[in-house]
Formats: sequence, C-alpha cells, structure tokens
Amino acid sequence: MKTKTESLLAYRGFIAGSVRREFEERYRNSLLGGVWSLLTPLATIVIYVVIFSNVMKAKLAGVDNELAYGIYICSGVLAWGMFTEVINRSQSIFLDNANMLKKLSFPRICLPIIVVSSSVLNFLIVLALFLVFLLFSDGFPGVTLLGVVPLLIIQLMFAVGIGIFLGVVYVFFRDIGPMTAIMLQFWFWFTPIVYPISILPDYARQAVALNPMTPLVAGYQNIFVYGRWPDWYSLTVPAILGVLVCLVAMAVYRKRAGEMVDEL
Repeated sequence: MKTKTESLLAYRGFIAGSVRREFEERYRNSLLGGVWSLLTPLATIVIYVVIFSNVMKAKLAGVDNELAYGIYICSGVLAWGMFTEVINRSQSIFLDNANMLKKLSFPRICLPIIVVSSSVLNFLIVLALFLVFLLFSDGFPGVTLLGVVPLLIIQLMFAVGIGIFLGVVYVFFRDIGPMTAIMLQFWFWFTPIVYPISILPDYARQAVALNPMTPLVAGYQNIFVYGRWPDWYSLTVPAILGVLVCLVAMAVYRKRAGEMVDEL
C-alpha cells in the first residue's frame, strides 16, 4: 500500500504537466504569449507607484522615500493577489475537474497541489519584477527578503484550507461562488493594504487587528517598505488558524467525498 508521499511522487509528472499546461493555455492565442505574464504585473507596479507616489504625492510617515507609499500598496497587493488566487481557484477545483474526478483514479491531493504550484509560479513572476523595480529604486530589502518564505507558507495554508472547504460546499450550493467574491471584496478593504493601520481611529484599529490577514500583509510591508523582519509573534495566530482551517477542510472533504462524486 503506497503512502500519500509515495503516491504524490508517482504522480509528479502529472502535477508538473498540469501546471505547465495551465500556464501555456493562458497565453496560447495571444501574439506576445508568456510575455503578458511579465507585462501585466509590471503595469500594475508602475500604476500604483506613479499614481500614489507621484500624482497623489502620498507619503508614509517616518519613511524618507517618495516612492514608499506606492511600494507599501504593491507589497499588500502582492500578498493579497496570491491569497485570493488560491481561494478562488480552490473553491471551483472540484467542479472544474468533475470529469477527471469521475473517470480517472489518482490521488485527489494532486488537485490542490496543482493550484498552489501554479499560484506560486505566478507569485514568483510578480515578485521577481517587483524586486527588479526595488533594486533600481534603491529599495531592495536585502537579507530580510528571506522573511517572505514563512509568510508565504502560512498564507498558503490559510488560503488552501478556506478554498478546499468552500470547494466542497460549492459542489452542493452554487451560491458559494458569488458569496465568496463579495466576501473577498469586503475582506480586502478590511485589510490595511491601501491605507496604513495607524491612520484608523482606535476602535477601527482594534477591529482590523483581529483580521488574520493583517499581520501577514504587514509582514510583507515590513520587508519591502521598511527593510525589517516580520513581527514573528504576530504571525502566531494566522499560523495556528492556517493549520486548523486545513485540518477542518480535509475532514469535511473526506466526509463528503463520496457524495461529491455523485453530485458532480
């Protein structure tokens, strides 16, 4: 009897091929092809930096860098983009692969791994462009860049757990799709991405501090804006929540796996 690790290793070609195929299909019928994977995030970075730092002349208190506010927003958007991509793709993972689930026998854990791998690839492309920009703007974070790794791991656990749970529910209740879109919109503005938490009144600051994404986004902002390590203590709650949400999601999946195939 193969262990889960051995099963995954046996299907590593299937996982790698699926990730490559997704990336190729995204740009298959475009003239520039994969170049769009560079131009799109580059345009986003330029827009945020130019509008907020040069046009609006927005400044961050205590930071002597005219580009700081644009970098602050880009750092938050970088984190949030990865988070929402994993949730959105995971919530439809079973519906999108219904035929495969009904006809083929393979470790079901391959599906979330494909989603995570594809999302991490997109994240690394955007991160690389962002780092090039920081290098030319004399804002490269240096060794503190390594702090992105634990932030990314916690963020992925949290997003995958939420996504798989929603994915199971989505099979039975299709209202989950639009509900998730609305929830993520509110969650975005409840997270200090386009505004510093310091500008909020005390009651709002305390409420936003309860948001598990707040310390994660702040960790990215500490690295890229201030060149500091994340506040490791503040990441304790998101890390614990990430593990718990993953465990709950897997328990729900195992309980409903048989019914899901019939429903699909």
